[in-house]
Amino acid sequence: MRHRVLFVAAAAMVSWVSPTASAPVKSIAERLGYPADAKLLIIHADDLGVAHSVDAATFAALDEGAVTSASLMVPCPWLSEVAEYAKAHPDADLGLHLTLTSEWKTYHWGPVAPWDQVPSLLDPEGYFWNEVEPLAEHARPPEVEREIRAQITRALAAGIHPTHLDMHMGALAARPEFYAVLVKVAHEYRLPFLAVRVTDERRKMLSLLGPNDIVMDSLVMFDSRVPANQWTPSYVRALQSLQPGLHYLIVHLGHNDAELQAITVDHPDYGAAWRERDFRAVTSSEFRRALDENHITLVRWRDLQKLM
Repeated sequence: MRHRVLFVAAAAMVSWVSPTASAPVKSIAERLGYPADAKLLIIHADDLGVAHSVDAATFAALDEGAVTSASLMVPCPWLSEVAEYAKAHPDADLGLHLTLTSEWKTYHWGPVAPWDQVPSLLDPEGYFWNEVEPLAEHARPPEVEREIRAQITRALAAGIHPTHLDMHMGALAARPEFYAVLVKVAHEYRLPFLAVRVTDERRKMLSLLGPNDIVMDSLVMFDSRVPANQWTPSYVRALQSLQPGLHYLIVHLGHNDAELQAITVDHPDYGAAWRERDFRAVTSSEFRRALDENHITLVRWRDLQKLM
Protein backbone atom coordinates (compact mmCIF):
# COMPACT_ATOMS: atom_id res chain seq x y z
CA MET A 1 0.00 0.00 0.00
CA ARG A 2 1.52 3.33 -1.07
CA HIS A 3 0.21 5.62 1.63
CA ARG A 4 1.17 4.28 5.01
CA VAL A 5 3.24 4.65 8.12
CA LEU A 6 6.24 2.40 7.80
CA PHE A 7 7.31 -0.28 10.22
CA VAL A 8 10.96 0.47 9.54
CA ALA A 9 12.87 -2.67 8.67
CA ALA A 10 16.08 -1.68 6.92
CA ALA A 11 18.19 1.46 6.51
CA ALA A 12 16.35 3.55 9.05
CA MET A 13 16.83 1.03 11.83
CA VAL A 14 19.25 2.16 14.46
CA SER A 15 20.34 -1.13 15.97
CA TRP A 16 19.97 -4.80 15.39
CA VAL A 17 19.35 -8.02 17.24
CA SER A 18 18.61 -11.49 15.96
CA PRO A 19 15.36 -13.20 16.85
CA THR A 20 17.49 -16.24 17.66
CA ALA A 21 19.33 -14.41 20.44
CA SER A 22 18.81 -15.77 23.92
CA ALA A 23 15.55 -14.51 25.33
CA PRO A 24 14.89 -13.72 28.99
CA VAL A 25 12.65 -16.04 30.94
CA LYS A 26 10.02 -13.30 31.13
CA SER A 27 9.01 -10.90 28.38
CA ILE A 28 9.56 -7.17 28.78
CA ALA A 29 5.82 -6.80 29.32
CA GLU A 30 5.86 -9.34 32.15
CA ARG A 31 8.92 -7.74 33.72
CA LEU A 32 7.02 -4.44 33.71
CA GLY A 33 4.01 -6.07 35.35
CA TYR A 34 1.78 -6.44 32.28
CA PRO A 35 0.37 -9.59 30.66
CA ALA A 36 2.72 -11.41 28.31
CA ASP A 37 0.54 -10.50 25.33
CA ALA A 38 0.36 -6.77 26.13
CA LYS A 39 0.93 -4.21 23.40
CA LEU A 40 3.39 -1.69 24.84
CA LEU A 41 4.29 1.52 23.04
CA ILE A 42 6.68 4.39 23.62
CA ILE A 43 5.61 7.48 21.66
CA HIS A 44 8.80 9.43 21.30
CA ALA A 45 9.51 12.95 20.02
CA ASP A 46 12.93 13.65 18.52
CA ASP A 47 14.92 16.87 18.15
CA LEU A 48 14.36 18.91 21.30
CA GLY A 49 16.69 21.90 21.31
CA VAL A 50 16.80 22.41 17.57
CA ALA A 51 14.28 25.27 17.67
CA HIS A 52 11.90 27.03 20.04
CA SER A 53 9.05 25.88 17.81
CA VAL A 54 10.08 22.24 18.27
CA ASP A 55 10.48 22.72 22.01
CA ALA A 56 7.09 24.38 22.43
CA ALA A 57 5.22 21.68 20.51
CA THR A 58 7.07 18.88 22.26
CA PHE A 59 6.58 20.32 25.73
CA ALA A 60 2.85 20.65 25.03
CA ALA A 61 2.66 17.04 23.85
CA LEU A 62 4.59 15.83 26.89
CA ASP A 63 2.39 17.82 29.25
CA GLU A 64 -0.82 16.32 27.89
CA GLY A 65 0.57 12.80 27.61
CA ALA A 66 0.38 12.73 23.81
CA VAL A 67 4.01 11.56 23.75
CA THR A 68 5.68 9.63 26.53
CA SER A 69 9.30 10.62 25.90
CA ALA A 70 11.50 13.05 23.99
CA SER A 71 15.20 13.50 23.38
CA LEU A 72 17.51 16.51 23.24
CA MET A 73 20.11 17.52 20.66
CA VAL A 74 22.75 18.96 22.98
CA PRO A 75 24.78 20.88 20.35
CA CYS A 76 21.74 22.90 19.26
CA PRO A 77 21.00 26.47 20.39
CA TRP A 78 17.89 25.87 22.50
CA LEU A 79 19.53 23.59 25.07
CA SER A 80 18.91 26.11 27.89
CA GLU A 81 15.17 26.15 27.22
CA VAL A 82 15.06 22.36 27.49
CA ALA A 83 17.12 22.52 30.68
CA GLU A 84 14.59 24.92 32.22
CA TYR A 85 11.74 22.59 31.27
CA ALA A 86 13.59 19.62 32.76
CA LYS A 87 14.10 21.45 36.05
CA ALA A 88 10.42 22.40 36.20
CA HIS A 89 9.31 18.88 35.20
CA PRO A 90 11.71 16.49 36.96
CA ASP A 91 9.57 13.49 36.06
CA ALA A 92 9.66 14.24 32.33
CA ASP A 93 11.09 11.40 30.27
CA LEU A 94 13.97 13.13 28.46
CA GLY A 95 16.84 11.35 26.75
CA LEU A 96 19.75 12.52 24.63
CA HIS A 97 19.48 12.51 20.85
CA LEU A 98 23.23 12.09 20.35
CA THR A 99 24.11 14.31 17.41
CA LEU A 100 26.93 13.95 14.87
CA THR A 101 25.28 15.45 11.78
CA SER A 102 23.83 18.84 10.83
CA GLU A 103 21.43 18.41 7.94
CA TRP A 104 19.73 21.75 7.24
CA LYS A 105 20.57 23.99 4.29
CA THR A 106 21.31 27.28 6.05
CA TYR A 107 21.24 26.34 9.75
CA HIS A 108 24.21 24.41 11.10
CA TRP A 109 25.88 23.38 14.33
CA GLY A 110 29.11 21.78 15.36
CA PRO A 111 30.57 19.74 18.21
CA VAL A 112 30.40 20.25 21.94
CA ALA A 113 33.95 18.92 22.33
CA PRO A 114 36.77 21.30 21.34
CA TRP A 115 36.88 21.39 17.58
CA ASP A 116 40.59 20.55 17.41
CA GLN A 117 39.90 17.32 19.34
CA VAL A 118 37.28 16.03 16.89
CA PRO A 119 38.49 17.16 13.43
CA SER A 120 37.23 14.04 11.65
CA LEU A 121 33.65 14.95 12.61
CA LEU A 122 33.82 18.29 10.78
CA ASP A 123 33.06 19.19 7.18
CA PRO A 124 35.26 21.67 5.27
CA GLU A 125 33.28 24.59 6.74
CA GLY A 126 33.85 23.44 10.31
CA TYR A 127 30.36 22.12 11.02
CA PHE A 128 29.16 18.55 11.45
CA TRP A 129 28.76 16.65 8.18
CA ASN A 130 25.29 17.16 6.70
CA GLU A 131 24.69 13.49 5.90
CA VAL A 132 25.51 10.16 7.52
CA GLU A 133 27.54 8.88 4.54
CA PRO A 134 30.43 11.39 4.76
CA LEU A 135 30.40 11.05 8.54
CA ALA A 136 30.79 7.28 8.21
CA GLU A 137 33.62 7.77 5.72
CA HIS A 138 35.63 10.33 7.69
CA ALA A 139 34.85 10.03 11.40
CA ARG A 140 37.28 8.25 13.72
CA PRO A 141 35.69 6.19 16.52
CA PRO A 142 37.80 7.76 19.32
CA GLU A 143 36.59 11.19 18.24
CA VAL A 144 33.00 9.93 18.06
CA GLU A 145 33.35 8.76 21.65
CA ARG A 146 34.93 12.04 22.73
CA GLU A 147 32.02 13.99 21.27
CA ILE A 148 29.17 11.92 22.66
CA ARG A 149 30.78 12.00 26.10
CA ALA A 150 31.02 15.78 25.82
CA GLN A 151 27.32 15.96 24.94
CA ILE A 152 26.37 13.85 27.95
CA THR A 153 28.61 15.93 30.22
CA ARG A 154 27.06 19.18 29.00
CA ALA A 155 23.53 17.85 29.50
CA LEU A 156 24.32 16.76 33.04
CA ALA A 157 25.92 20.13 33.78
CA ALA A 158 22.72 21.81 32.58
CA GLY A 159 20.71 19.77 35.07
CA ILE A 160 19.31 17.27 32.59
CA HIS A 161 19.46 13.67 33.79
CA PRO A 162 18.77 11.56 30.70
CA THR A 163 16.54 8.52 30.82
CA HIS A 164 18.08 6.97 27.68
CA LEU A 165 20.36 7.50 24.70
CA ASP A 166 19.33 7.50 21.06
CA MET A 167 20.85 8.99 17.91
CA HIS A 168 20.16 11.70 15.37
CA MET A 169 19.74 10.38 11.81
CA GLY A 170 20.89 6.95 12.97
CA ALA A 171 24.48 8.17 12.70
CA LEU A 172 25.87 5.99 15.47
CA ALA A 173 24.63 2.93 13.62
CA ALA A 174 26.48 3.85 10.44
CA ARG A 175 29.45 1.67 11.38
CA PRO A 176 29.86 -1.10 13.95
CA GLU A 177 32.71 0.85 15.53
CA PHE A 178 30.41 3.79 16.15
CA TYR A 179 27.71 1.59 17.60
CA ALA A 180 30.25 -0.03 19.90
CA VAL A 181 30.95 3.43 21.31
CA LEU A 182 27.25 3.97 22.00
CA VAL A 183 26.91 0.63 23.77
CA LYS A 184 30.06 1.22 25.82
CA VAL A 185 29.02 4.68 26.96
CA ALA A 186 25.39 3.66 27.63
CA HIS A 187 26.57 0.77 29.77
CA GLU A 188 28.89 3.05 31.74
CA TYR A 189 26.04 5.46 32.48
CA ARG A 190 23.60 2.56 33.03
CA LEU A 191 21.20 3.98 30.48
CA PRO A 192 18.98 2.08 28.06
CA PHE A 193 19.52 2.85 24.39
CA LEU A 194 17.53 2.30 21.25
CA ALA A 195 17.80 -1.25 19.92
CA VAL A 196 15.28 -2.77 17.53
CA ARG A 197 14.65 -6.40 16.64
CA VAL A 198 15.53 -6.78 12.94
CA THR A 199 17.75 -9.03 10.90
CA ASP A 200 20.06 -7.89 8.12
CA GLU A 201 23.68 -8.04 7.01
CA ARG A 202 24.83 -5.94 9.98
CA ARG A 203 24.40 -8.80 12.42
CA LYS A 204 27.97 -8.43 13.68
CA MET A 205 26.61 -5.71 15.95
CA LEU A 206 24.77 -8.43 17.87
CA SER A 207 27.73 -9.21 20.04
CA LEU A 208 27.74 -5.62 21.30
CA LEU A 209 24.45 -6.00 23.16
CA GLY A 210 24.61 -7.05 26.79
CA PRO A 211 22.24 -9.48 28.51
CA ASN A 212 20.31 -6.65 30.18
CA ASP A 213 19.91 -4.49 27.09
CA ILE A 214 16.29 -3.94 26.10
CA VAL A 215 15.22 -4.57 22.52
CA MET A 216 12.17 -3.08 20.82
CA ASP A 217 10.06 -5.42 18.70
CA SER A 218 9.45 -2.73 16.08
CA LEU A 219 10.23 0.85 15.27
CA VAL A 220 7.51 2.88 13.55
CA MET A 221 8.39 5.98 11.54
CA PHE A 222 6.48 8.00 9.01
CA ASP A 223 6.52 7.34 5.29
CA SER A 224 7.08 10.66 3.48
CA ARG A 225 4.83 9.55 0.62
CA VAL A 226 1.72 9.92 2.76
CA PRO A 227 -0.41 12.88 1.59
CA ALA A 228 -1.26 15.56 4.12
CA ASN A 229 -4.92 14.58 4.32
CA GLN A 230 -3.98 11.00 5.26
CA TRP A 231 -1.45 11.88 7.96
CA THR A 232 -3.50 11.15 11.07
CA PRO A 233 -5.37 8.19 9.50
CA SER A 234 -2.02 6.62 8.62
CA TYR A 235 -0.90 6.81 12.22
CA VAL A 236 -4.20 5.28 13.30
CA ARG A 237 -3.67 2.38 10.89
CA ALA A 238 -0.19 1.87 12.31
CA LEU A 239 -1.63 1.59 15.81
CA GLN A 240 -4.21 -0.89 14.56
CA SER A 241 -1.37 -3.04 13.16
CA LEU A 242 0.62 -3.32 16.37
CA GLN A 243 1.10 -6.85 17.68
CA PRO A 244 1.89 -7.85 21.28
CA GLY A 245 5.36 -6.68 22.26
CA LEU A 246 7.33 -3.51 22.90
CA HIS A 247 7.17 -0.92 20.11
CA TYR A 248 8.67 2.50 19.44
CA LEU A 249 6.89 5.24 17.53
CA ILE A 250 9.08 8.21 16.60
CA VAL A 251 7.48 11.55 15.78
CA HIS A 252 8.94 14.96 14.97
CA LEU A 253 6.93 17.80 16.46
CA GLY A 254 6.86 21.52 15.79
CA HIS A 255 4.71 24.42 14.73
CA ASN A 256 4.57 25.60 11.13
CA ASP A 257 5.84 29.07 11.99
CA ALA A 258 8.41 31.48 10.55
CA GLU A 259 11.25 30.16 12.73
CA LEU A 260 10.83 26.54 11.74
CA GLN A 261 10.14 27.41 8.11
CA ALA A 262 13.47 29.24 7.97
CA ILE A 263 15.36 26.41 9.65
CA THR A 264 13.92 23.73 7.38
CA VAL A 265 13.95 25.69 4.11
CA ASP A 266 14.08 23.49 0.99
CA HIS A 267 13.74 20.38 3.18
CA PRO A 268 10.10 19.23 3.10
CA ASP A 269 10.85 15.92 4.81
CA TYR A 270 10.85 16.65 8.54
CA GLY A 271 10.15 20.29 7.70
CA ALA A 272 7.83 22.77 9.40
CA ALA A 273 4.60 21.54 7.78
CA TRP A 274 5.58 17.91 8.44
CA ARG A 275 6.16 18.60 12.13
CA GLU A 276 2.90 20.50 12.48
CA ARG A 277 1.05 17.52 11.00
CA ASP A 278 2.85 15.15 13.39
CA PHE A 279 1.82 17.35 16.31
CA ARG A 280 -1.79 17.45 15.19
CA ALA A 281 -1.80 13.68 14.66
CA VAL A 282 -0.57 12.61 18.10
CA THR A 283 -2.74 15.16 19.90
CA SER A 284 -5.87 14.24 17.93
CA SER A 285 -8.91 12.51 19.37
CA GLU A 286 -8.66 9.91 16.58
CA PHE A 287 -5.16 8.94 17.70
CA ARG A 288 -6.13 8.70 21.37
CA ARG A 289 -9.19 6.66 20.48
CA ALA A 290 -7.06 4.24 18.43
CA LEU A 291 -4.79 3.69 21.43
CA ASP A 292 -7.80 2.79 23.57
CA GLU A 293 -9.61 0.68 21.00
CA ASN A 294 -6.50 -1.37 20.25
CA HIS A 295 -5.67 -1.86 23.95
CA ILE A 296 -2.25 -0.25 23.65
CA THR A 297 -0.43 0.56 26.89
CA LEU A 298 1.88 3.56 26.83
CA VAL A 299 5.22 3.18 28.59
CA ARG A 300 8.29 5.35 29.05
CA TRP A 301 12.03 4.97 28.97
CA ARG A 302 11.96 5.50 32.75
CA ASP A 303 10.03 2.23 33.02
CA LEU A 304 12.66 0.42 30.99
CA GLN A 305 15.45 2.06 32.95
CA LYS A 306 14.15 0.43 36.11
CA LEU A 307 14.63 -3.01 34.53
CA MET A 308 18.36 -2.33 34.21
